Amino acid sequence: MSTSSPYAIEMLHITKRFPGIIANDDVTLQLKQGEIHALLGENGAGKSTLMSVLFGLYQPEEGEIYVRGKKVDIKDPNDANALGIGMVHQHFKLVECFTVLDNIILGVESTKGGFLQKEEARKKVMALSEKYGLHVDPDAKIQDITVGMQQRTEILKMLYRENEILIFDEPTAVLTPQEIDELMQIMKNLAAEGKSILFISHKLAEIMAVADRCSVLRKGKYIGTVETKNTTMEELSAMMVGRNVNFHVEKGDAKPGEPVLEIRNMSVASKVHKNNAVKNVSLTVRAGEIVCIAGIDGNGQTEFVYGLTGLEPLVSGSITFRGEDITKAKIRERSLKGMSHIPEDRHKHGLVLDYSLEDNLVLQRYFEPEFTNKAGFLRRDNIRKYAERLIGEYDIRSGQGPITKARAMSGGNQQKAIIAREIDKGPELLVAVQPTRGLDVGAIEGVHKSLIAQRDAGKAVLLVSLELDEVMDVPDRILVMYEGEIVGELDPKKTSQEELGLYMAGAKKDEVKA
Repeated sequence: MSTSSPYAIEMLHITKRFPGIIANDDVTLQLKQGEIHALLGENGAGKSTLMSVLFGLYQPEEGEIYVRGKKVDIKDPNDANALGIGMVHQHFKLVECFTVLDNIILGVESTKGGFLQKEEARKKVMALSEKYGLHVDPDAKIQDITVGMQQRTEILKMLYRENEILIFDEPTAVLTPQEIDELMQIMKNLAAEGKSILFISHKLAEIMAVADRCSVLRKGKYIGTVETKNTTMEELSAMMVGRNVNFHVEKGDAKPGEPVLEIRNMSVASKVHKNNAVKNVSLTVRAGEIVCIAGIDGNGQTEFVYGLTGLEPLVSGSITFRGEDITKAKIRERSLKGMSHIPEDRHKHGLVLDYSLEDNLVLQRYFEPEFTNKAGFLRRDNIRKYAERLIGEYDIRSGQGPITKARAMSGGNQQKAIIAREIDKGPELLVAVQPTRGLDVGAIEGVHKSLIAQRDAGKAVLLVSLELDEVMDVPDRILVMYEGEIVGELDPKKTSQEELGLYMAGAKKDEVKA
């Protein structure tokens, strides 16, 4: 092949195997110079694996890679960087206790006489930050900044290394709607400068908005490539999941019953500053209804859920659950009384990553007679049967079934495992925090059906979501949280995304109090 190739990257007939699974099965992907090319697929379709092959994190069993028309052998990320390939990973690869600036220059530090030349680096970083609208505080530590700013740090890391080929792996999974709009603009600016971008996503609206072309993977196989201007979201979703997906949530009217959860004057401390993160919040959730707490990330939702589920103590206030005061109850007590929790951070609070899938599925029930005998030994056969039932019912995909380590599963399938465990306990109250984060359209449809089935079975559901579509479609009532307070209650049938956005941004706060 000549070097005047129209393609920045060609991955031809790539096959990558793991125990029990072919993650990429004869996949071909061609990225043109200066285009934004989306890679679409369900959870576990092989998107991240393919990009990890390109970035040198995995070696393929078969296939060839060409960069700008030349055949290359990418053994590790240093090789990828030398070829001008950079990657923003789904779970960021940043050093928490380092500053933003230190993370950006890590590994490519300029030195003079053995000393770091930080001033030059700082000037270059700030110039890049200004040029691309990637606003960061270079001296802030990673552990103290928002997820959106961590992501900007990752992007600046690529630009600092003068990478020409940029891989974004699920870049919007953790961002607020405003940050997503900013990111889309940044990607367009980068492409306009001639950089070539691979954009992994399963959010169809984003692909339609930003990508020139889109390649689809399904269960590890290449399905096809289309130009986005000549296709529709419906066509893309059918290519992705192999069936037509209903984008509209089907549900009848709620029939609310008795209060299941009553919170009065709850305040929860903040870990970041002296003020409370949750201030004097009161709310009620009844049997047979879905109540959603909406808001922009970082307005106290996380701390509110920690207080409710027992992960953090309350500064003041009370929690009554089915008529009983559980303000000081331990986490297991809350669970045994009928509270389930799908947590925001699946790695920190949802799973033990080095346990098997089956052990994760019985984490909160292993001590029950069904799973432990009188002598205190686990009934392994029963645990296996139980896990196999949930894997089937919730379509949890993993290489080795129940014995797969949770760490080896894709993010979306980890999420499905948590949802299966929490719903199958048959809770009276389901606290679902970002339950569809990182899921594809087919899986989102399934989760929404499960939440509505809980409601229709007379259970109470408290949903916490940042996804505007989900906030508008799924709940029966919306409570908006802004700076730790509930600033409005909206009826999803009567409100608009614009009005909801104003409440979320705090613009309507004064009107509520008036």
